[in-house]
This record gives sequence, structure tokens and C-alpha cells, in this order.
Amino acid sequence: MHHNKQPHSQENIEVWADLVNIKDLLLALVITSALTLGAYFIAPNEEPKPLYYGLVGALIGFIISSIIIKPKRKFETTEDK
Repeated sequence: MHHNKQPHSQENIEVWADLVNIKDLLLALVITSALTLGAYFIAPNEEPKPLYYGLVGALIGFIISSIIIKPKRKFETTEDK
């Protein structure tokens, strides 16, 4: 399997040996952080509910980010001769 990476541009940064769009990364961070903190602060003040609410908020933020932000990488199958 062969994959094409996005060309290096000003809108991309390298994270863990992969190119990431800065705008998409910031959008995902804002969504996930807002939902995590929001869920944490609305949780009842009984241990360990703030932790559980925060984790659920983070999970929901991750799911929303993965739906909104689509992968940009294209994979092509090639046959070696």
C-alpha cells in the first residue's frame, strides 16, 4: 500500500512523524477542551463524578472532532511486479 502525504506548507506542522493541519488541530483542541471542562464543571461535587463527567466530555469531544474533521490523506493500492 502506498500513501501520499500532503505537501509541506505553512498550514501544516509535523506531529509524531505525520503532517497535521494547524486549523484542524486547533479546532479539535477547542472542541475537546470545551466539552471536557464543561462536563467537569457541571458534574455534582461528589467524588469521583467530576472525573467521570470530564472523561465522558473528552470522549464526546473526540467523537465530534473525528466527525467534523475529515482525513486528508489518500491511500492508493499498487501492485509490485
